[in-house]
Amino acid sequence: MSTPMQKHEVKAQRAAVVDTSHSPFAGLRPLSVAAVRINDAFWKPRLETNRTVTIPFQYQQCEATGRLDNFRRASGHYDGPFQGRFYNDSDVYKWLEAASWSLASQPDPHLESQVEDVITIIGAAQEENGYLDTYFTFERVPERWTNLRVLHELYCAGHLIQAAVAHHRATGSTSFLKIAVRLADHIVDTFGPDGIAGACGHPEVEMALVELARDTGDQRYVQEAQFFIDQRGQHLPLMSGSTYDQDHAPIREQREVVGHAVRALYLYSGVTDIYAETGEQALEEAVEALWQNFMTRKVYITGGAGARYEGEAFGENYELPNERAYTETCAAIASVMWNWRLLLLKKEARFADALETTLYNGVLSGVSLNGQEYFYQNPLADSGHHRRQPWFSTACCPPNVARLFASLPGYLYSTSNEGLWVHLYIANTAEVPLVNGQTITVQQRTNYPWEGEVELEVQTDRPAFFSLFLRIPAWAQGASITINGQVYSGSIEPGSYVEIQREWKAGDSVHLSLPLEVRMLESNQHVRNNYRRVAILRGPLVYCVEQVDNPGVDLDAIVLPAQSEWEVVARPELLGGIQTIQARALLHASKNAVDESPLYRPYKVEKPTYTSVLLTAIPYYIWANREAGAMQVWLPVDPYV
Repeated sequence: MSTPMQKHEVKAQRAAVVDTSHSPFAGLRPLSVAAVRINDAFWKPRLETNRTVTIPFQYQQCEATGRLDNFRRASGHYDGPFQGRFYNDSDVYKWLEAASWSLASQPDPHLESQVEDVITIIGAAQEENGYLDTYFTFERVPERWTNLRVLHELYCAGHLIQAAVAHHRATGSTSFLKIAVRLADHIVDTFGPDGIAGACGHPEVEMALVELARDTGDQRYVQEAQFFIDQRGQHLPLMSGSTYDQDHAPIREQREVVGHAVRALYLYSGVTDIYAETGEQALEEAVEALWQNFMTRKVYITGGAGARYEGEAFGENYELPNERAYTETCAAIASVMWNWRLLLLKKEARFADALETTLYNGVLSGVSLNGQEYFYQNPLADSGHHRRQPWFSTACCPPNVARLFASLPGYLYSTSNEGLWVHLYIANTAEVPLVNGQTITVQQRTNYPWEGEVELEVQTDRPAFFSLFLRIPAWAQGASITINGQVYSGSIEPGSYVEIQREWKAGDSVHLSLPLEVRMLESNQHVRNNYRRVAILRGPLVYCVEQVDNPGVDLDAIVLPAQSEWEVVARPELLGGIQTIQARALLHASKNAVDESPLYRPYKVEKPTYTSVLLTAIPYYIWANREAGAMQVWLPVDPYV
């Protein structure tokens, strides 16, 4: 008789976040979320907080803010007005996706019962023809599908579909999937060459439909996703024609990332999914050009995306302000999603590098250490006023963080016909199915990102011949590898995967050493906000200086010598255990003093007077978890002192 845990493992064995197992143009197949057990000191506490604090807290918020009552109202079980924003349904769906991925990793009868209750509430709100959106019930029925540009109907549908696929893969239950299929079929019947022409102002449904096709085998959903991307740039009555929602040009002609950052990155993710299924070269060329523009002109050093508050949008090339950076948490998550899809297609380390940078900096900063407060925006400088909040009227970011963290085990590895690919260095135990049908166990031991030593041990009941691909981050100059204690003599190139092909036996181990040197990086000269400034990094982590660690120092008066000598200091008692970086810096005496002089005055040359101070920097992701105070990522540098 099977145990509950064994049943859980059987149900969840296909629980891949993006299932490219049968995608003809994808190079990699991801592992199931359930196949990877994270047990390291950095991520395990965060994932446990996500499971035990964040997900329950967000359920309470969905209940308290009327999001669940909107579904009860739509089914006739609640007497009252619609509550909140017209896109509030999507927050419930993202919460369900987070809860489902959590169940894939950790059985939880209470959470599973709660999930089924919410699914029942949602199902009761669905109409006979499959339509489901609680905003467009009763008095708003005549408005359905009439304002695609603004009102997010397809966006909400996309999040429902993604959550239903996650629930099916995590639990084996089809209760939610059946609802999603009925809704998707309604969309297919409604939109198309013989139906409504147009697409949602907020892309999202495209990647959801492709994932539903992967889950059900119904290729109509891929065709519908392609129909939606083909509508952009066609000057249709229901569309905007603007860069804000990427409707300014046909997707195959777009070469610059523009408009609302989350919308853009969700669209590019969907286009990448479609390419994985169709192999259309024009889509691949567009996606590659857009990625190059993003990574070389418009991404923040933290992986953050979106420079402008106006339109939550990308700015011009090299427009990357710091204190006014918008860098929405959802945009960073969207970047992770896009880079993951590109990695599965192309098997290139540049995408995993970008994913890792964004995960450890642009995403992780979006949630507090206690798991109950969130940033909507993630600036790279602050005067002490920007603080995380428990919830928002537009609450897209909190459940987005929760679903990414809950699904994180599915991002560590993937497989190909050649063998196993290691993308992220996080201590874990993984069950890996090889192409020959054999399953091996891989145990990864590391204290990354604080230390650069990584050990992978293979356990197998019989010898297995395959390649192990290890990612060497682009910053890891001087990385080294040993296999069973013997030095690996092959080429080790930063920014690539090292392939180790051999017959593996039980107990074989590989040791990877990644030098974690402190690095000072400067911007391209066209980023005018960072002129003569540097950022401090170590491994994948971007560092910042925060007022609380540097009392009495005006952070705007700090100047770093070009040859700063940095010391890494372990602080196990601070903020859950971190490593700070310290160096002697120069404090501009006149800037640090109270200045009562006139606002404008005659110019005169004055040689600056400096005093030496000890400067302490902390990882950017952890800032604003203590008392309010100023923060800076980019610090002035003087090459002549």
